[in-house]
Amino acid sequence: MELDLKKINLREVNDKLQNLDRKQNQRDFTITNPEGNHAICAGLTEQMNVTIKGHVGYYCAGMNQKAQITIDGNAGTGVAENMMSGKVHVKGNASQSAGATAHGGLLIIDGDASSRCGISMKGVDIVVKGSVGHMSGFMSQSGNLIVCGDAGEALGDSLYETNIYIKGNVKSLGADCVEKKMDKKHVKKLNKFLKEANIKNLKAENFKRYGSARKLYNFKVDNIGNY
Repeated sequence: MELDLKKINLREVNDKLQNLDRKQNQRDFTITNPEGNHAICAGLTEQMNVTIKGHVGYYCAGMNQKAQITIDGNAGTGVAENMMSGKVHVKGNASQSAGATAHGGLLIIDGDASSRCGISMKGVDIVVKGSVGHMSGFMSQSGNLIVCGDAGEALGDSLYETNIYIKGNVKSLGADCVEKKMDKKHVKKLNKFLKEANIKNLKAENFKRYGSARKLYNFKVDNIGNY
């Protein structure tokens, strides 16, 4: 079913997706003429396939649960913010704070992601086929951040148990973030994510893994400058 944002306003489109017609049981939607609107596909809670044909603004697919959402363009700030489950696929670039605070699901970005990608992630898996900006993975608590390109400054600053996998160069590591051993279980896990993201030209063995040194878990006055 086509939902044209030139003919139907955003509130009506989101309402239709949030409250599916049980009689029709339509589960496949295409949204046309998004023209950078904010909060498209916010708060979806059921299994459905939504393709957005064009660029979107802030907080697209925020709080997503179960839905499979494809953005055929670029995404503004906070795409898939606070996502719980499902899958969000950005075929272009993403602005800052992609996947922020997300608890689950899979976010795939075909292009680059700006600063703070995966900030405070709480279980989501994020695959960026390009590069990420500064402070990516900041205060990330759990989940996996996979970057096939480079990473900016302060990668993984103050992170907890998130695994960060980087193929390219890292400009600098944030507080308490260190390179860790890439053993067989991590290679196996990373290969699974690369397959899910349809990345066939890269090998998991060529990535580096970063994680928490666990020195900031408990307050120590000697580390006050790092808090």
